[in-house]
This record gives sequence, structure tokens and C-alpha cells, in this order.
Amino acid sequence: MQRRNFIKVAGALAATPSLASASEALSPLASAVLKKEIYEWRIYTLAGTGAPLDSFFGKVLFPAYHRKKIITGAFKPYRLKEGDKDQRHVLFIYPDIATCHKVKQDLWNDNIFREAAQPYFDTTAPSPVYSHFDTYLSEAFDRIPIHRKPGNEATLLEIRIYQSPNEEANQRKVKMFNVDEIAVFDQVGINSVLYGEILAGPRMPALMYLTWYKNEDARNTAWQHFGENPDWIRIKSLPEYAYTATNNQSIFLSPMSYSEI
Repeated sequence: MQRRNFIKVAGALAATPSLASASEALSPLASAVLKKEIYEWRIYTLAGTGAPLDSFFGKVLFPAYHRKKIITGAFKPYRLKEGDKDQRHVLFIYPDIATCHKVKQDLWNDNIFREAAQPYFDTTAPSPVYSHFDTYLSEAFDRIPIHRKPGNEATLLEIRIYQSPNEEANQRKVKMFNVDEIAVFDQVGINSVLYGEILAGPRMPALMYLTWYKNEDARNTAWQHFGENPDWIRIKSLPEYAYTATNNQSIFLSPMSYSEI
């Protein structure tokens, strides 16, 4: 394809409503924000007790990230079902992708971290404390480019992962949140922490977001109000948002004592 024709096609695609940047529908202030946070979310599946990993996170790994000005969060299952293996969910919040890359490189040149971490590495190499961890790397949405800290009364957090049937549908789902759905969340008491379009993860294409509540009753009440909200009833029927998600995973979490979130 000749360059001139390619530019015409690219311009036409950019003008298509379903693919246009969702920031166009936001306020000038939100649209002007160029820097959006990067979220690294890890889900560790434990091989036994979580105590060694909690100690490593709280006393060694997180302090190393704090020295590099990175905000961290750690969570455990809100209620562990019988037969399920315990997990730890860990969150690293980077101001941008360049900082994410630099921190990961610098960590292994941090002598304070290496010295403090070596006993943990030596102990867990022959006897692992987790079987594996899954990683999701995501970029913040235009509407909420910087995360919101949960209230001190938060005891329940909910992470949701939406998988889409294809990349175009995923872009429309992101737009659905940016333009319409987050505003309804704010009305009904679904308290936003962060939203991320997943750049790399075990299930793609997808997005994820984190919300918080005082307790489980408050969460259930908020979602009941959401389902009854006239704006939501209108939004979910709009043709531009049809078939945007084929799978919705919801995980209830509690913050660990050493978590900043």
C-alpha cells in the first residue's frame, strides 16, 4: 500500500467512533493529561503458608521499591474457599513505563536489597513458598490517569478482569468505562482505585480495575444500585458497546498490614 493511501486509511480509522480515543469525550483537563500510571499486578499462588512471602514483601522487597518512590500494595483473598490455594496479590504503581523499566533494572544493582533478600532466596530456592505468579502489566485509563487511594475504612477490595473477544471490542470496552461507566460508579458508591488497559498478561485482550468498600454489605448495596441506575440501563443497551466482554472475573481481597493501598 502506498504511503498516501495508508495515511488516508489510518485517518479514516481514527475517525471511526468505536475506535476514536475515549479522551475526546472527556473534559479538556482530562484530555490534556499525557502521563498515565503503569500498573504491575502479580498474583502469587502459594505452595504453603504465606508467612515467608509476607515477611519478604514487607521487610525487604517493598522497602526497596519505596526507596525508588514506587507505591506498593499487597492483598490476600477476602474469604478463602475450601480447597483453594492461598494467594497474594501484589501491586506496583509506576508513574510511567520508562520508570517501570528502570526500577526493574536498578533493583538488582541495589546492594541493600540484594543483601537483605539473599537469605530469602537461599531458603526458598530448594523449598519454594509459591508455585508461580501471573503478571498483568496495564496502563491507566484516560478518565483516571492517577490512582485514587482507598479510604481508611476499606476492608474489602475487588479486582475485576474483563476479557474481550478481540482487540477492537476491548477498545470499545475501555471507551465504555472512560466515557460512561465510571461516572455511574461514582454515583452509586462503587469506589474506584484504578483502571488499567492490560498491555501484557496471561489472558488477552483484557482490562482490569480495582474498587473498594467498607464491607461486603456496602459492596452488595452499591452494585444493586448500579444495576438499577437509569444511566446504566441506558448505557448497556447502546449498540456501540455490544459484545465488548466475553468473560468477567471478580476477586474479593483484603489489604495486608504492610500494604500502602
